[in-house]
Amino acid sequence: METLFVPPFKAPARGLVTVPGSKSINNRALLLAALSNGPGILNGALDSDDTRIFATCLNALGFNVAHDPAAARFTVEGCGGNLPSPNGGHADLFVGNAGTAARFLLALSALGSKPIGFDGVAAMRKRPMGDLLEALRAQGAIIVCEEAEGHFPLTINGAGLRGGKLELDPQRSSQQVSAILMVAPFAKANTELVLTGPIVSEPYIVMTIDMMAQWGVQVERPEPNRLVVAAGQAYQAKASYAVEPDASSASYFFAAAAVTGGKVTVAGLSRKALQGDVLFVDALVAMGATVEEDDRGLTVIGPAQLGGLEIDMNAISDTAPTLAAIAANATTPVLIKGVEHMRWKETDRIHAMATQLRAMGADLDENRDGLLIRPSRLVRTQVATFDDHRMAMSLAITGLANQGVTIIDPACTSKTFPNFFEVLAQLRHQSGA
Repeated sequence: METLFVPPFKAPARGLVTVPGSKSINNRALLLAALSNGPGILNGALDSDDTRIFATCLNALGFNVAHDPAAARFTVEGCGGNLPSPNGGHADLFVGNAGTAARFLLALSALGSKPIGFDGVAAMRKRPMGDLLEALRAQGAIIVCEEAEGHFPLTINGAGLRGGKLELDPQRSSQQVSAILMVAPFAKANTELVLTGPIVSEPYIVMTIDMMAQWGVQVERPEPNRLVVAAGQAYQAKASYAVEPDASSASYFFAAAAVTGGKVTVAGLSRKALQGDVLFVDALVAMGATVEEDDRGLTVIGPAQLGGLEIDMNAISDTAPTLAAIAANATTPVLIKGVEHMRWKETDRIHAMATQLRAMGADLDENRDGLLIRPSRLVRTQVATFDDHRMAMSLAITGLANQGVTIIDPACTSKTFPNFFEVLAQLRHQSGA
């Protein structure tokens, strides 16, 4: 398998960085555009494995989705909530390891009346789908899991949506909540979604609600665990919708500034972004960094020395590996908690980060819901990425202020950030590092 050595920076990271569009926004926008009442265009779109998989699956379902990577654009012909019927209505969808595509397309498939097959890579077959499947069954869908209940591969035969009161445990993935909400306007009756467990990644639910409103559909939330979507609302097509820069991808470059004592700006990103992961910069502030914002974007200025902190990252868990990656360089311990649901991502990210940071020499404890990382001297070594893009990008940053690191399977970043290592190299050049 391919490896890549990422050497340490010889100088503080300094420069202006451009990151791709947000995967979370892009895939929600693809679904909302497909459900809208006419043609729509997504600009500044992300070209990655996950977005290509989503678009390919929509086309397999009979939607007309065109992708222009050079122009960073998707064009989508919306069908107003009426699923097209390709090949007599049957389709087999392969979602790779794309969690948003898997869950959003499952909910979309429940609107139809023909059998649709779902499968993915080995890691996808391990990811939890059961809570969403039970909610869709309660709406009338017939779902047959072929190997293990609550997991891919499976076949769903939709029957439209009944609406009414639904219960869903959201503690393993907020994507299941978002999936139900986005298709709810097409139910026969109003949908009341009651969340029966602890809510993880709350900002992603807020993002979904905000984006639905941008397309013309309102979600009422009388209580944090109760959401109501009135039936009969319609999504209005967007002639031009701008996809924000990806805040999760930006976190790696902000961390590079923080751990090397540099100054890095991510172009076009704002604290007012729809994405909760932009709040990662506040964690860096708590460790001694400074944050500035102007017309160019959001800037992090690293301190002479990072301090430790205790932080609950439940709401921004995609950036928890980024923080873990620089934690050993702090002067006092870093405790990351509230992220047990990271164990059900592309890999068990808590255990994966613990094992690979230990391999580099980190002194840490692996807790049920996070990591305690103590100040440590890290050495150059080769680290596994477990086919997880966030592992590869986070561990690359670990090497910058230490002795470098060799990344196994660097190409796995193609899931959300295909040119990550090229952008990191450009930052090295700007920094003279």
